[in-house]
Amino acid sequence: MRKIISFTHATLDGYIDDPQNWSLQYSDEELQDYGLKMTLAADALLLGRITYEGMAQAWPTRGGNPFADHVNSITKYVVASQPVDTTAWDMTVVVAGPDLLDEVSRLKQAEGGEILIWGTGRLTDALAAAGLLDEYRICTSPVIKGGGEPLFRPASTGTVELLDTKIFATGAVVHAYGPTSAPDPNQR
Repeated sequence: MRKIISFTHATLDGYIDDPQNWSLQYSDEELQDYGLKMTLAADALLLGRITYEGMAQAWPTRGGNPFADHVNSITKYVVASQPVDTTAWDMTVVVAGPDLLDEVSRLKQAEGGEILIWGTGRLTDALAAAGLLDEYRICTSPVIKGGGEPLFRPASTGTVELLDTKIFATGAVVHAYGPTSAPDPNQR
């Protein structure tokens, strides 16, 4: 069975917005190699519509390195209940919002590599609640932002177990957690 892994950058105080403004200075060769190995193990990206639309503006023009070339070559599944321009990024498949759990269950059962999600949000909350999310990988940068978009929301409530920790010389740390209980629907 394929694993679904959510990867996101976060500040020490738990914010995720605008990572290009605070995470890049902590992304040395070692962390980039970690990201490349994680990405090469995946043969699919699963993204929410908003994340997809932002990524589709930037990624198709990137290339010439193993990371970007791989990201552009794999299938992108975008979860949406509104129309999506699938011509913006090659190999894009739309998953209708109401079909999310059935489609992701089918994808997990299919042959292939890991399925990578960039970020956390309603998509990861829904997958965790259904027992379909295997792992959160959170790359924490030694930055205190003081506010912004939080890593998790009240709908994310649940328990996790620590699976792995990787410390980088820059002070960045990747913690991998596996959900052990689904979010409580009464917390939403």
